[in-house]
Amino acid sequence: MFQNLIDFLLNDFFITGDPLILGAQVSIGLSMVAVVFALSYFKKWRWLWTEWLTTVDHKRIGIMYIIASILMLFRGGVDALLMRVQLAVPQVEFLHADHYNAIFTTHGVIMILFMAMPLMFGLFNIVVPLQIGARDVAYPFLNSLSFWMFFFGAMLFNVSFVIGGSPDAGWLAYPPLSELSGSPGLGQDFYIWGIQISGIGSLATGINFVVTILKMRAPGMKLMKMPMFVWSVLSSCITIMFAFPILTVTLFLLFIDRYFGAHFFTLDGGGNPMMYINLIWMWGHPEVYIVILPAFGIFSEIVSAFSKKKLFGYKSMVFALMSISFFSFFTWAHHFFTMGSGANVNAFFAITTMLIAIPTGVKVFNWLFTMFRGKLTFPTPMLWTIAFIPCFVVGGMTGVMLSVAPADFQFHNSYFLIAHFHQVLIGGVVFGYFAGLYYWWPKMFGFKLHEGLGKWAFWLWNIGFYVCFMPQYALGLMGMTRRFNEYNFDMGWQPLNVVSTVGAFIMGLAFLFQVWQIAHSIKFYKKEPNGDSWDGRTLEWSIPSPAPLYNFARVPVVESEDAWWEEKQRLANGGKPKPLAPLEPIHMPKNSAIPFLISVSFFVMGFGFVWDWKWMIIPGAIGIAICMLARSFSYDTDYYIPVDEIERTEAALGGTK
Repeated sequence: MFQNLIDFLLNDFFITGDPLILGAQVSIGLSMVAVVFALSYFKKWRWLWTEWLTTVDHKRIGIMYIIASILMLFRGGVDALLMRVQLAVPQVEFLHADHYNAIFTTHGVIMILFMAMPLMFGLFNIVVPLQIGARDVAYPFLNSLSFWMFFFGAMLFNVSFVIGGSPDAGWLAYPPLSELSGSPGLGQDFYIWGIQISGIGSLATGINFVVTILKMRAPGMKLMKMPMFVWSVLSSCITIMFAFPILTVTLFLLFIDRYFGAHFFTLDGGGNPMMYINLIWMWGHPEVYIVILPAFGIFSEIVSAFSKKKLFGYKSMVFALMSISFFSFFTWAHHFFTMGSGANVNAFFAITTMLIAIPTGVKVFNWLFTMFRGKLTFPTPMLWTIAFIPCFVVGGMTGVMLSVAPADFQFHNSYFLIAHFHQVLIGGVVFGYFAGLYYWWPKMFGFKLHEGLGKWAFWLWNIGFYVCFMPQYALGLMGMTRRFNEYNFDMGWQPLNVVSTVGAFIMGLAFLFQVWQIAHSIKFYKKEPNGDSWDGRTLEWSIPSPAPLYNFARVPVVESEDAWWEEKQRLANGGKPKPLAPLEPIHMPKNSAIPFLISVSFFVMGFGFVWDWKWMIIPGAIGIAICMLARSFSYDTDYYIPVDEIERTEAALGGTK
């Protein structure tokens, strides 16, 4: 029996035979040992449990989202570098074909769902309650549950790299390749359950922030007085509420096909693979806008702050954001113009796709007019914003080219598409969230990041980006298609592929500069003298950095769009400080272990379904039920912070007097 167990572990459970994966297994094992040792040596287990694992504080949840996304950026970035090394030299087997298929699949999933989404949710959590003058989100318990569902879903997906085998049917897992006949291994099951579990968390976050924004704004903050970042979050979360249920149902049907032998997406039993492709893109294309809409809000905040001007065209910007959210649901068929939908259908989706360029263009002009005659300064957040504009204009123009149905027959599945996709998502989403991260970093941690190292990282990222992706447009026009791992010498593609690979490594170097920047800034910690690091315009800059647990000692009253800026201007012009309302006890939620435990139970159940181990499925399901029952009978879920404690905290932080 013992020998059988050893054989199972070596032949089926762990991935063996690939030195790259063996290196990853050893690295993961050593990292886990180091973490356990450090926590034990410094006696930080209790701190980890009470301060982080069970917290419902939106700011700490936001920080955990951001840390997770940076780790996933590293994982997805390493995948990208491995692919570029493979493609730099024709007819070489640095990665064998199966490993290459697994890497381009996991790279896409990780970068979209486990890097961009959590980075976005991290900024939601940290910024939105502070900008609307709220003390928390609408459902703190659900917020914690959302994070842990995302985290354990991501872990379930990532563990497939070293246990069981990674998915290798592409990041959208088209059938029949993703069906049991095309992918008999476990990788596709890890894909289904990893995304399914984290997707539930994403949907809950969308609902939570829609309710938070609509119901918890400070007195006087009407919808048309909200900061633009809040508007962008609202439009993104509304899109999440309509898009993510489609993903949940689609993956559930695929699971039924694979687990119970149904035929929703297989022709042999009366199903239809095109139904899957329609459903997955009905989620997939709005997903692109889900992650990029908040970046538009970030750019709006930064342009206004560093131009010392009110945002130009506020109402048109709101209209643009909501229009994009709406039209994003009428573009999915442009992903398969070549699959025989017919001229009329193709024409409809070509037009609706082109329509999105209009509100997108409106925003670019608004940012430019905001900068026009402004008192411009160029710290790191502003540099990322400036860099975004030309990058996104090129991405938008190539997107319009792809939306022309006849032309798409030339571009479809070529490297032109790959270049466009990365131009939009890196230039828009990654640049946008980096800008937001640099901008709100002092609010999160109370100190700024080192500007010099940040500018080195900025230039390396931008140079590497253009060196990497501009050649890919040409490669696409030369006929190079996506998803193959080698090509012949006589194709003439190697020089441009070498240039592209050099660009990818420059971006990898830029990431190392950012890590150095964070480490350097922590080592030479220099606390911000006040909470208003950038002479900001919105409410988050009116309180100390980092923000206290309760955010605002007194709930602010809002009278204009840029509430904090207007108040500073009023005082600078000789206005008298407004009388302060007396402090009152602040109602806050208590920490809870249930979100963590219920997410662990989902992980156990998902892992059991992947391996078809009922001895894990049943305990996991029971764990979920017990946690839900325990929550239903939890009555001691909140408390009040007394006035004297608020006074002590404000005095220590230099907050409101």
